[in-house]
Amino acid sequence: MSKAADTRMMILQKSFELIYRKGYQSTSIDEIIATTQVTKGAFYYHFKTKDDMGLSLITEVLYPGMYNVMIKPLEEGKNPAKDIYNVMENLLNDFVFFNPDYGCPAINLIEEMSPMNPVFKKALSKLVKQWQNAIVAALNKGKEAHIFTGTFVPEEVAMVVISGYGGVRNIGKALGKSSYKTYLKGLKTYLNKL
Repeated sequence: MSKAADTRMMILQKSFELIYRKGYQSTSIDEIIATTQVTKGAFYYHFKTKDDMGLSLITEVLYPGMYNVMIKPLEEGKNPAKDIYNVMENLLNDFVFFNPDYGCPAINLIEEMSPMNPVFKKALSKLVKQWQNAIVAALNKGKEAHIFTGTFVPEEVAMVVISGYGGVRNIGKALGKSSYKTYLKGLKTYLNKL
């Protein structure tokens, strides 16, 4: 990577950390500049506006991170119910990147920015749809391989899994990570009945 590309990625990563802790609206460009220790000119060299930076954060940080953790394991997996559960368990128990007190960065952005900014809504919708499509594809693959004994609609299962994840991430902000254990236990029971 070039020095300019390294600087851009550093700004995005540090901004991600700030926004994760404080929220998008509460994080100012001045805070980002102070945290990254770049000049205002350097910030504006890479991003026209804060929203430009925010959208870049979604496409250059969230999308790739999401693919590796939430989609690739489903594409490569052999047992969809177990693979979906493992993805959720890994997401909820990864305290290196995700702090239960702050929830999920993508869910937080969806809640905060989707109602206010149609461009953010579109980018965040794409993120959710990619995950949903990966779950549906894994479930369809499992149906074709006769792994499941029950009758179900993969799109409905995907929505239950994703909305459950979003909900428990938010509930975890108030109740802590113990709520994750309850959710995961219920999710395992649900998936095993498919």
